[in-house]
Amino acid sequence: MRVSIITAGIAAVGAAAQQNYLGFNSGATKDDHSAKFKEDFVAEFRTARNLEGAPGTFSAVRLYTNIQAYSEDDPIEAFEAAVETDTNILLGVWASGTDNIDKEITALKKAVDNLGTDFTDLVIGISIGSEDLYRISETGIKNKAGVGNSPQALVGFIEDFRDAFSDTPLAGVPVGHVDTWDIWPNTTNKPVLDAVDWVGVNSFPYYESGKGNSIDNAPALFDRSYATALAVVGDKPVWITETGWPASGPDWDEAEASLENAKYYWDEVGCRQLFGKTPTFWYILRDSNPDNEMKFAVTKNLNTKPLFNLTCPTTFDTPTNTPTTALPSSTSSAGSSPSSTSGSGSNSDSDSSSGSGSGSGSNSDSDSDADREPAVDGDDETVNGNDDSAASGRVFSAATCVGLALVAGVFSLF
Repeated sequence: MRVSIITAGIAAVGAAAQQNYLGFNSGATKDDHSAKFKEDFVAEFRTARNLEGAPGTFSAVRLYTNIQAYSEDDPIEAFEAAVETDTNILLGVWASGTDNIDKEITALKKAVDNLGTDFTDLVIGISIGSEDLYRISETGIKNKAGVGNSPQALVGFIEDFRDAFSDTPLAGVPVGHVDTWDIWPNTTNKPVLDAVDWVGVNSFPYYESGKGNSIDNAPALFDRSYATALAVVGDKPVWITETGWPASGPDWDEAEASLENAKYYWDEVGCRQLFGKTPTFWYILRDSNPDNEMKFAVTKNLNTKPLFNLTCPTTFDTPTNTPTTALPSSTSSAGSSPSSTSGSGSNSDSDSSSGSGSGSGSNSDSDSDADREPAVDGDDETVNGNDDSAASGRVFSAATCVGLALVAGVFSLF
């Protein structure tokens, strides 16, 4: 029985590596901090699938936690909605401000028991934590990003997750960690990199103050952040778990929020560099955090007619210098190091602030977009309803020479 489960799990990993998922991040709460329930998630997932002019089918979602908003350890109702709408899920375990992920594990086990393979077959990966390392970095502390967690704690959580689900249909699901692009080159965080199957990268050029973050330069800033992550990570798949540009809100240094600029960023970053090439979770379908002045939503009131034209152009202003992402023939198997995303009792809502939420059922917005520096996640995560997003297979074979050149170029530009 154990052998068949692991074999099925490894097959699932391979299947995930062969698909370039398109999805959005989704928090556990609405923009008034009230909890989302099944019908809310169903409406989101259906709108995402049916967006007019979309360059593909947005049939995946990235969650920040396994726990239903404001509950102790009940499974988030997004799971039932995903089953009803056949939506692929990048699971999240909230890991900031806590010394265990027990309630996240309990909630997920309940979902596995209650929903069975109808649910587990939709899971494409799990992220242990979301921007935890950014929050404890010098930049995160400066920007009052909230309570994060250490590399050692995250590695322990990864091991806890793998142990807890080793004899379940989730045994072979690739485990990763999501963080801002700039934490990955830090050697202090290498234990996390060694422990995961894939790496989630959040990159928001909008917040890159002091680096020429006008919309004209934003695609180049994104490319540099992406190239940096690819060069450091090596042969592990890199998934773009959060990126986007606000359609409204205050200026941030040279960056201006507008529908025109949100459309330009969608074209020059999403269409040119990401969609159909690597698993991508855009930030965001609908805003979830009323405290964030920057509004990143692609649609209003879940209307399938988006706020700007999603059709991709045939030519681009930005040359593509980043190494192309070739899908790997296989991904590390169930036995490799652990990692997963937001959720241990925290309620994180996605769309402007990275809320940590240590304590099950607690609802805290600890890191608002407006208070922190860019380069990191431009959106929000709120207790138990975490918001952040996932998945792709990319082999950086030939990266040794290309990577060194890129890193040298990248750091000379920053």
